[in-house]
Amino acid sequence: MIRVLLAEDMELIRGALVALLGLESDLAVVAEAASGDAVVAMALAHRPDVAVLDVRMPGGVDGLAAAALLAERLPECRVLILTSLDRPETLRKALAAGARGFMLKDEPPAKLADTIRRVAAGEHVLDPRLAAEALTKRPNPLTDREVHVLRLAADGADPAEIASALHLSKGTVRNYLGVIVTKLDARNRLDAVRIATEAGWL
Repeated sequence: MIRVLLAEDMELIRGALVALLGLESDLAVVAEAASGDAVVAMALAHRPDVAVLDVRMPGGVDGLAAAALLAERLPECRVLILTSLDRPETLRKALAAGARGFMLKDEPPAKLADTIRRVAAGEHVLDPRLAAEALTKRPNPLTDREVHVLRLAADGADPAEIASALHLSKGTVRNYLGVIVTKLDARNRLDAVRIATEAGWL
């Protein structure tokens, strides 16, 4: 029996996935988490073979951070990322965090059980299109903090609002924006937002 931990913050989706996996005779969902913060403690308590993690979850720990923590604290638990974020950069980060599988939420439901089995068996299971893009597309040159600053700018926040949201000075935010424009070889902040959005970095 393959023991599964399922981490998904949307209750309706989580319930549907639990019901779907419950139809499989060789899979058992032994723990459910609604936030990334709960993943490691639940995994240590229930010792799953595979943790199926969404990327975006509430709390201080997202799915990628939870994957990295699991790799450190419970390496025998293999991680499958199940997400709607079909970006090469997300796949790169998932692999760097130790994930063995990466599956998009718009795949046919029957594919999930098979992917869990393959990950449990030690295979790497990746979306082929995203894997090809991750190999061929330019990696994101921005740090996580720079992405956060640019994401706020993309949402229309001015430097003062970004400074307030991130507990930084306005001068520091302006410095970040200048570095971002330089790193992306952009003409200005709006061009940087366009470049980063088209590359899937925001």
